[in-house]
Amino acid sequence: MANTSNPDIIYTTVDEAPELASASLLPIIQRFAAAADISVGTKDISLAGRILSKFPESLSEAQRIDDHLAELGETVKTPDANVIKLPNISASVPQLVAAIKELQEQGYAIPDYNEAPATDAEKEIRARYDTLKGSAVNPVLREGNSDRRAASAVKKFAQDNPHRMGEWTADSKTRVASMDGNDFFSNEVSATLDKAATAKIVLETAGGETVLKDGVSYPAGTVVDATFMSASALGAFLADEIEKTKAEGTLFSLHMKATMMKVSDPIIFGHAVKAWLAPVFDKFGDRLDALGVSGNAGLGTLLEKVAGEPEIMAAIDAVTAARPPMYMVDSDKGITNLHVPSDVIIDASMPALIRAGGKGWGPDGKEADTNCVIPDNSYAPVYDETIRFFKANGKLNPATAGTVQNLGLMAQKAEEYGSHPTTFEIPADGTVKMILDDGTVLHQHTVAKGDIWRSASARKAPIEDWVNLAIARQKATGFRSIFWLDANRAHDAQLIAYVKPILEAAGVADKFEIMAPREATRASLETITKGENTIAITGNVLRDYLTDLFPILELATSAKMLSIVKLMQGGGLFETGAGGSAPKHVQQLQAENHLRWDSLGEFCALGESFKFLADARNNAKARVLGEAIEAATQGILDNDRSPSRKVGEPDNRDSHYWFARYWAEALAAQGDDADIAAKFAPVAKALADNETAIISELAAAQGKPADTGGYYHPDPAKLVAVMRPSQTLNSIIDAGV
Repeated sequence: MANTSNPDIIYTTVDEAPELASASLLPIIQRFAAAADISVGTKDISLAGRILSKFPESLSEAQRIDDHLAELGETVKTPDANVIKLPNISASVPQLVAAIKELQEQGYAIPDYNEAPATDAEKEIRARYDTLKGSAVNPVLREGNSDRRAASAVKKFAQDNPHRMGEWTADSKTRVASMDGNDFFSNEVSATLDKAATAKIVLETAGGETVLKDGVSYPAGTVVDATFMSASALGAFLADEIEKTKAEGTLFSLHMKATMMKVSDPIIFGHAVKAWLAPVFDKFGDRLDALGVSGNAGLGTLLEKVAGEPEIMAAIDAVTAARPPMYMVDSDKGITNLHVPSDVIIDASMPALIRAGGKGWGPDGKEADTNCVIPDNSYAPVYDETIRFFKANGKLNPATAGTVQNLGLMAQKAEEYGSHPTTFEIPADGTVKMILDDGTVLHQHTVAKGDIWRSASARKAPIEDWVNLAIARQKATGFRSIFWLDANRAHDAQLIAYVKPILEAAGVADKFEIMAPREATRASLETITKGENTIAITGNVLRDYLTDLFPILELATSAKMLSIVKLMQGGGLFETGAGGSAPKHVQQLQAENHLRWDSLGEFCALGESFKFLADARNNAKARVLGEAIEAATQGILDNDRSPSRKVGEPDNRDSHYWFARYWAEALAAQGDDADIAAKFAPVAKALADNETAIISELAAAQGKPADTGGYYHPDPAKLVAVMRPSQTLNSIIDAGV
């Protein structure tokens, strides 16, 4: 097998269902690649791996792991980078705490996560853990802008085999509720720096000045934003929406991204928990503080901490009975919308609700119309307009719908993804100022205690690269192309000042439109309803939202998207789809040994990775492998070899057998490389001849609980035993090619 110390392709080790699937798929990839002298190595960016890398002094030599994320962060800045990046956990605090506990139980002597550190040592430990929260991986790896779209084979299959859509009616009570002022959208200010600068962020109060952040450096041409959300306005809004929901007879639901927006959104989530239980916090506030209750961790953690307080529990029950019914994560288990901040992720939850005809699951186990509460008004109009469109026009028809592709500005921590180190919950009334090193006050806001203030930025080079990527994509497709930018939003106005001159200089201004998100949403829905196609050219957060919204409507899933990041230094990062449903897949595997995770995203990314390698290194064998992967992927779709949802039916492991077989057959049949054809002919024959035995062995594994030795940190031997249960298949693959 080829040397993997400096691999040609890096395949990331991640979490949950994608990592379970890797235990089955990766050995196939590595064996097939080795036949063409291409090495495929791994780097661990899982939550558990990142935790262990932060505390080497707490571990034995054998337990230590290098900081693979930092290593990959350097790799993606090189022209030779070729990374296949699977979905990883963007950890909320409950997830982080659970992962730490599991590792400790496995014998890793890492310290606890202390939510209220007192000593310098505790604060230093907490600071290390805080670097792991939220979207800690993506900003490091995404040294390029995003090109996400449905592969042509996937789109054609979805049209030929349309998925079920819920019915929309004009009288649906489902709606989106957002603040009408004093949120991040309305308070935003923005400026483009004419020279390189270093800034400090200070809070001026009656008691003096506090430096919130110092030494924030920006190159010339950077767009720098600042904004805040009023805590009092947020509280009033939430209280009002709870009452409106009850009057309307709908479900109350909060849709946030506490994983990505790891500072601001958990705080907003905490406000919602407190608003829901306002009478309880009013009466028992001191006792709740003494118990260490924080609404930010969710209702689930709160209930655990007050379980021994019958008076408080009775008060919670009384308040809950008086509230409107709540949108549920799991009605059978009583897990509500407010239980865990990472359970309801807006880019997964809103498209699923919209696909279902505006229905959410209530505590009675039945579907109902829903009040979708999205406090900040920056991107809530996208979902609001989508709901309005379907109320007026009925559900989308996947059999005839066109497609929305996406080009997203995300390189070098662009926009809100980069806001975490400059996001603060304000400790006292005062004025926040962003002051440049020459004394210029770039931005300032008058704030109150509890307000959430944040700054974000986007650099000149990524912005220019993004616009040029859009020009190239529009030229290649001829599709309707829309920049989703609002001239009335401070940040977007600065981007428009970049976009227009570049388009005009290239002589293509007439081929692009610029629309605010609400108008762009309607235009895109009208376009795909007619069976035509469009390209959404967006900032980072909208990239995240839209590449779930439209694929879930068009394809029923976002996991099958082709996601290419053209790295700015010439390398390639190939992402394999969304992992929002991954936890449920793991739960099913643990209970029934059935994994319904669909690896189609991995197949698509793998093919692009091999073809990129072929072009970057003039490697003809890599191109042969890449083109054969496309044929294998088409075979999976044409022959309906994707995983079923039900135990006892084909699952992820079956699809990997068929992928290996179709890949081997395509390689054996191709005429561009006789050596590869000769190597794979016996493999293809062995896989075909042993079909009955392999399928039987895979089926026999299902139907009983599966033990992988851990959720966040599986035991490698147990994981292999679960995910590679066919000894016949293993012997063919492991024999090499």
